[in-house]
Amino acid sequence: MSALTSTRLGVGAGIAAGALWGGVFLAPILTPGFQPLQLSAGRYLAYGLVAAVLVAQAWPRLRRTLDWQAWRGLLWLSLTGNIIYYLFLANAVQRGGVAMTSIVIGLLPIAVTLVGSRDRHAVPLRRLAPSLALSGAGLACIGWQSLSSIGMASLPGLLCAVGALVSWTVFAVGNSRWLARLEGVTAHEWNLLVGVVTGLLALLLAVPAFVPASGGHSAFDWLHFGAVVSAVAIFCSVLGNALWNHASRALPLSLTGQMIVFETVFASLYGFLWEGRWPSAAEGAALALLVAGVLSCAAAHRVRD
Repeated sequence: MSALTSTRLGVGAGIAAGALWGGVFLAPILTPGFQPLQLSAGRYLAYGLVAAVLVAQAWPRLRRTLDWQAWRGLLWLSLTGNIIYYLFLANAVQRGGVAMTSIVIGLLPIAVTLVGSRDRHAVPLRRLAPSLALSGAGLACIGWQSLSSIGMASLPGLLCAVGALVSWTVFAVGNSRWLARLEGVTAHEWNLLVGVVTGLLALLLAVPAFVPASGGHSAFDWLHFGAVVSAVAIFCSVLGNALWNHASRALPLSLTGQMIVFETVFASLYGFLWEGRWPSAAEGAALALLVAGVLSCAAAHRVRD
């Protein structure tokens, strides 16, 4: 396979992953009455179960291939990219709305590229200054929109969205570097192993998440909840993460970071469709500034090439 074909497939995988991940932002509003801790525990229990079934055949080989350091890496990635990230994300959506959360998460391409700028042969940080300025302006727009529309009550949602941004930036960079150094493990197998470890961690959340709420919902509510978290686990975690890992292996970290913007684009689209409205002036400006920031960052890399 040529380098150009590999790059195109990587870009396609990154876009498809963003389309699937965008659906994650709807889960909290599709399950009103359920707490973020319950959503996180339910989603990742389902993710762990599906991943365990899919990885079972390769398990003997993987157990011999991976050392203790790799398992520690899997634990760290599971915490930052799944458990902690989704707790922040679900809180942000419930407290601040889909649009605000998705646009703050839209800073991920810049955050990942900033960290990647420290890698060898990376673009100098000064060339990224215009994209950083545009992204900061985008965050300022959506922050102003959020706080002016529902007052300081939206501040916790905005802070949770920033927490999700930091958590997933740590995951994206760490995951990309692990995939680059692994031998004998495919990107899909690594995703499934992350799912298994995440499912084990979710067991620790199950008791505080579900025991106090045993009498608070009807049987139909629990059935609906199970369907939503299972769909998120299969389409967003298993399929979406597998596509993302393929992109992470096919593309350099600086270019991989740019692919994350499609999560924001699709999440915003889904959110506006769900709410039955067009974006406000501030939301439209924020999206435009974020996309402009990504284009500026890509241009800085292209100049170097």
